[in-house]
Amino acid sequence: MQLELAPRQLDLFRTLRPEPARAALSREPLPTPAAEPKPKLLSRHEVLARARELGHRIAEALGPELKVHLSVHDNGSTMVSFRRQPPLLKVRVHHMFLDAPDQVVRAIADYAGRGVRKAGQVLDDYIASRQERIRALPRRPAPLQVRGRCFDLQALFDELNQRYFQGGIRARIGWGRQNGRRRRKSIRLGVYDHKAREIRLHPALDRPDVPRFFVEYIVFHEMLHQLFPSDRHTGRHVHHPRAFRDRERAFPRFEAALAWEKQHLHRLLRG
Repeated sequence: MQLELAPRQLDLFRTLRPEPARAALSREPLPTPAAEPKPKLLSRHEVLARARELGHRIAEALGPELKVHLSVHDNGSTMVSFRRQPPLLKVRVHHMFLDAPDQVVRAIADYAGRGVRKAGQVLDDYIASRQERIRALPRRPAPLQVRGRCFDLQALFDELNQRYFQGGIRARIGWGRQNGRRRRKSIRLGVYDHKAREIRLHPALDRPDVPRFFVEYIVFHEMLHQLFPSDRHTGRHVHHPRAFRDRERAFPRFEAALAWEKQHLHRLLRG
């Protein structure tokens, strides 16, 4: 058994239907994205000390019935997982739990050690309140391939950034990986990672029969995610709030891009 939380770093591109009204390009300066605070770095010694303390706290909450083996990770999707092998309980937790309060530590013990299902709600609430800690540990950025066979994404990004955003978008860009599958039922043409501030485009777009304006539209779409992050509305996650959609329709060839995608999507699905 495991307690999972779906990752929320990526905002995926999807087609939007054109609306009758078309927004005009704003001439006002766009807001500069707020700089995200850098997480405090812990030394290996500090992490080990906190992990050892957390393991002792879980063991104390369980009593002598089980011995606890604890490991800490920076996984982006599974926050808590465990395996019972009496008298041993193996628990893996995200590093956000290193400074968890007593109530949450008892919930880990109850959920993983005793199978108390209602304790899972305490863990869900704690995880939801610590979303910014997921994938928060600094990592060396992986290299991105910006030059494709047909399009230089960095050149497109820089041009769009100056033309429509006054140079205010701060993000890396590159082509995604090409998988071996040729037949698809769906395709993600672009993705923006809020935490890493990275834009990736599907390599199916890097071909001579894909027009430049359509690739520009996909890049423009993903750049907008930095200015208009997804939010929660009436209890559900909204990836494209109204302000996002209004700004997107200001792209000069917005309607042409949607029409091209609708007409040629079957070719993109073939790879």
